[in-house]
Order: sequence, then structure tokens, then C-alpha cells
Amino acid sequence: MSDLERAKKLLEEGKYTLVLVKGEEVITSFERGVKPLLGLLDGERDVRGFTAADRVVGKAAAFLYVLLGVKAVYADVLSTLAEGILLGHGMAVEGQTRTERIINRAGDGLCPMESAVENISDPREAYRAIKAKLQELKG
Repeated sequence: MSDLERAKKLLEEGKYTLVLVKGEEVITSFERGVKPLLGLLDGERDVRGFTAADRVVGKAAAFLYVLLGVKAVYADVLSTLAEGILLGHGMAVEGQTRTERIINRAGDGLCPMESAVENISDPREAYRAIKAKLQELKG
């Protein structure tokens, strides 16, 4: 079974929000949104070369995956903007459902992380904007 197939299977069976696989190594999370990706970027673990299976990948998450250096990303829900970013950085990409934009949890507007990176094209700048938006949301 490929890393991608294994990650997708674990995502579904374990009810995780995120699964990363590289050979025998497996990392899982139940955290929502971009939180687990930020945790990895902030030094918890080096995941370069891993394959990711995620519930929702929008533009913000795509930038974080680029910075993490994963080689492939699967998403249950994938935005077209995210797909373009991932493909543009040489990653394999699969999505079950494609959407134009990622909406917020209330369903009444754009996801705040997507708003934060709307006019950004650089992954590092996106990372800073995401961190700033999270601080702002914490109040």
C-alpha cells in the first residue's frame, strides 16, 4: 500500500483531521483547521517527504504544506486555489471534492484563514498572515 493510500485509509478509519505517512512513520491529529500544521512548522516534527491526508485544504493550508515540504496531499475537500499552489510547488495532489473557496464553520462567509491569505502569493508571508489572524481571533 502506498503512503497516500495508507494516509487516506487512516484518515477515514481513525476519524482524524490530519494524517501524515512516510513508510512506517505515522503522525495523526484531531485538531481542526491549520492548527496541527502550524504545530509541525513551529518545531514539533520534521515532515519533509511525508504524504498528507487532510479533511479540508484551502489556500492557507496549501501554503503551510509547501513550507512543511510534504511530497503529496490528499484532501476530502480541496479548493482550486490550494490545488494550484500545491501543483505549482511540485506536489502530487488529490481531492475528493473540489470547491472554489473554503467557507467558515458557520457557513456564512469565507474561512478566516482564507481571508488572511487572499492576496498573498508567498508561503512565508502567508505563514505570518495566518499567525497574525490566529492572534487576532484569540482576542
